[in-house]
Amino acid sequence: MTNEEKAYIAGTIDGEGSIMLIKFHNNQFPSPCVSISSTTIELLEWIKNKTGVGNIIRKKNYNIEKHKNSFTYTVKYNDAIGLLKEIEPYLILKSKKKRAQLIINEYKNVTPRNGRYSIEMLDIKEQFYENFINIK
Repeated sequence: MTNEEKAYIAGTIDGEGSIMLIKFHNNQFPSPCVSISSTTIELLEWIKNKTGVGNIIRKKNYNIEKHKNSFTYTVKYNDAIGLLKEIEPYLILKSKKKRAQLIINEYKNVTPRNGRYSIEMLDIKEQFYENFINIK
């Protein structure tokens, strides 16, 4: 990606996206996720093509006469961390920039590769989530 493309994607995330920690399965801790919702599928396809990661899903439209079709581009796990590393310098909103920085700088340090947590590691992980949630 060029710097201009990274900046455009960051701007789209600032405006229409989310940087989150989400539980994808019941038996796991929340994991990094970046998502963008839009009624413009072309935009999301362009972003997916430029980043080379993620999925686009169509959201259920319950009232087709009043609402346009909506789509969500989602990037999870290590792909989300990699995307955040690319676009973080271009994020403008303080809360999204701080969330991106926290995930980039600390998530891997508080997540053991084997998934086994000691009591101390669980405390550190809980503090990480609390710090993430308290970003305003």
